[in-house]
Formats: sequence, C-alpha cells, structure tokens
Amino acid sequence: MDHDEQLLLGSSFGAAAAAYAEHRPDYAYAAVRWALEGAPGPRVLDLGAGTGKLTGVLVASGADVIAVEPDPGMLAELRRALPDLRALRGGAEAIPLPDASVDAVLAGNAMHWFDMAVAGPEIARVLAPGGVLAGLWNVIDDRVEWAAGLERVGGSAAIGPRDTLGNWRTATADTYLPKSGAARFGAPEQAEFPHGQRRTADSLVATLATRAGMLVMPERERQDTLDRIRAFLADAPETADGEFTLPMLTGVLRARRL
Repeated sequence: MDHDEQLLLGSSFGAAAAAYAEHRPDYAYAAVRWALEGAPGPRVLDLGAGTGKLTGVLVASGADVIAVEPDPGMLAELRRALPDLRALRGGAEAIPLPDASVDAVLAGNAMHWFDMAVAGPEIARVLAPGGVLAGLWNVIDDRVEWAAGLERVGGSAAIGPRDTLGNWRTATADTYLPKSGAARFGAPEQAEFPHGQRRTADSLVATLATRAGMLVMPERERQDTLDRIRAFLADAPETADGEFTLPMLTGVLRARRL
C-alpha cells in the first residue's frame, strides 16, 4: 500500500463515525490485561482511540486513561460515550503529552495507520522506562467454516489481511513496532484471546460496511459487495435467522520500552 492510499483509507472513518460507534466490537478483557501486564503504573494512553471501543474496556479495567484521536468526528463520538474522560485531538506522530507521562500505550485496530518512523520516537518519548506498547486487533476466527466463507465472499475490502486469525500474526509480526533510534523496544510478543460479538445478518453487514476498504469503494461496487455478503448470510444456517455470535479473537502485539 502506497502512502497516498494509506492516507485515504486512514482518513475514511470520520464520515462513518456514528456507524463505527454503533457497530464495531469492543476488545476482549483478557487481551487488555495481557497487554498491560508488567506496565510500571496505571497511566494508559489509548492512541488512535477512534470512538472509544478500546477506551471503554481500559476504563472498566481500572486504568487511568487518556485518549488521543486525530479525527474530529471520531473524537466527538468518543467524548459522547465517555464524557468524563480526558480525550485530546492529536496523532501518533505528534502526541500532545509530556515526556514519560504514561506507563503504557495501547492502540486498538489503529497501529497499522501510524507512520512508525515518526510515531515510534514519539511513543518512546511519552512512555516511562519499562513502559508497554501494544497493538490490539479484533480478528475473525476463520477456523469456523461459515466465518471462512464470509471472508471469501466479502473480499479483502471487507475482511482484510489483519482481520482473520489465519493472517493476523504474519500481517502484524513486528511490522508496526519501532525499529531503532530514539525508540528502543524489546522483542515483540504476540497472543490471541477468545472474543465474540452478538450480531444479526443486518448488523454484521453494517459492521463490515465500516471497514476502510468499504468506505472508500465506489458506491455501486460497495453496494454489490454488501448485497453479496447479505445473500451469503441469508443462506448460511448459522446466520440466516435471528442473532448469532460472530466468532472472533483479540490479537495483541506487545513490546516493552527499554
């Protein structure tokens, strides 16, 4: 993906902020606990916080949370959901916090949008020594047959390379961690934690419609893709009638600041 394409995709969510807030899943609590394991204190930065899907889990876990999000539409939804939280406009490449002011930096389905050559030193700057950096991704469990079929039908715009259990480890690995210079981090670790989201066929289609690839797709192609997904869900016995659980895991990529 070239830089211009990444900018287009990364900036696509604001127009769909309300739908994102309504339909995107939160994160497995066990994944958040593992991500924060060994952090030197309770101060956590949710970086690229979006509408607060990870933020809410962090708050519920008892962390002392600050959220930073660049998109004003997404930030407005976060502030609506968590009005008492300190939520700042800013990005990973220019974090509006002092040096060594947090004990952990977490990013929920956001780290792949960071320019880590710039963001890495910034993250290291705001982290206390021994602090934790972790990216979290909700991924579909494609070991489940109908979920694997959904991936085939939806295509990469709806279910991309980081969005399934079969692909996320390879797609993330240490790709999104700082490499050198001012950002000094230890060896990365990966783990997955069971998760799920109660959906209907209509609400799952609405969820997939908030993916970046879908948001930037030409309208006719987008509608054709969503219609194809809807037809698949209507035919699959697991999803044809009423509510079902979308089988997911929360994958975590974690490293410690040296």
